[in-house]
Amino acid sequence: MGNSILEEARRLGPWIAERGNEIEQAGTLPLDIVDAIRPSQAFRMYVPPSLGGPGISAWEGLQVIEEYGYHDGSAGWSVAISSTSSVAASYLSDEYAQAIFGDPMSITGGFVGPMGRARQVDGGLRVTGRWSWGSGTKHCTWIGGGCIIVDQDGNPTVGDDGLMAPYVLFDIEDVQFIDTWDVSGLSGTGSLDYSTDEAFVPQGRWVQFGRDLPKRENPFTNFSLFGILALGIASTAAGIGRRAIDELVELAGAKKPQGSSRPLADRMTIQHDVGRAEAMMRSAWVFVEDTVEAAWANALEGKPADAEQKRLLRLAATHATQTAAEVTQMMYLAAGGAAVYKTSPIQRCFRDVFVATQHAMIAPRTYEAPGRIKLGLDTDVRQL
Repeated sequence: MGNSILEEARRLGPWIAERGNEIEQAGTLPLDIVDAIRPSQAFRMYVPPSLGGPGISAWEGLQVIEEYGYHDGSAGWSVAISSTSSVAASYLSDEYAQAIFGDPMSITGGFVGPMGRARQVDGGLRVTGRWSWGSGTKHCTWIGGGCIIVDQDGNPTVGDDGLMAPYVLFDIEDVQFIDTWDVSGLSGTGSLDYSTDEAFVPQGRWVQFGRDLPKRENPFTNFSLFGILALGIASTAAGIGRRAIDELVELAGAKKPQGSSRPLADRMTIQHDVGRAEAMMRSAWVFVEDTVEAAWANALEGKPADAEQKRLLRLAATHATQTAAEVTQMMYLAAGGAAVYKTSPIQRCFRDVFVATQHAMIAPRTYEAPGRIKLGLDTDVRQL
């Protein structure tokens, strides 16, 4: 099944790429593109087979994200975020897991950070809050948001059942969208703000990641949760980096620099940059594959990821993202004046990848924790 999702990404990719300007102007993926991607289950790759999920491996899923990212950064990002959100399917009770993820056309999304305030009431929670970075939420069938439990006076508390910081799933009609997404890159991800006001969430329609045990154990519940999120972002960036190289190669064969009779490709500096960029991007992607496949083999044996595996997964994710940004910048500079026009695919790659680098899971500062551990320093591995 995993190969069929990748094959569908390759089939749809050129059509999506042709609509890049439309995607940017819309500020979110157009619904016909969403509907074209949806049947392959690319938006819900981490739903377990017991709920009708595709049963792919972590590496197969990342290849799908990278492929969509190659054709359009916003498409890759949207697939990555929704699939990561679908990990919640393994932790919900049968009732809500089936209601939310049982439909093969379902798409979930939202922001896990505890930006909401939830009061315990008869039968569930009342949730009020506002969340940023709601990537793809306009085409979701369910939207989630992280919360902290508060008492009647609004002070943080712990519920009788130990509930502290749930990620709750809202009915769509309880969510209001706030169009804040006016950005330099990844414009088509629809990563706007959204809010709720006293939304009722019935008992148990939530997950406390890092605390709750899975209701249906599978390799993804043994894999690193933060690792798979970071790797999804990294795979989008890797696709963008690969696209930037190919766009520069195409441009260099046709473009003649001002005052020159030879194409850009004849310049030794361009030849050097293209060769170096390809080596950098391929090497970073192999690092991702090696670490993911090793952690997946461990997960298949029913073993939770250990600290070293989590360290390497996060290191590979950060490295791939930052490498993709460096490669894309090289291609942007090599393209010269042609890259400054909004019609240039290289220009869009440049803007998209540098927005991707700002995600908290793979920002440059995330090199620090893996480095501390390598140096033998005390480190809070929960951040991995």
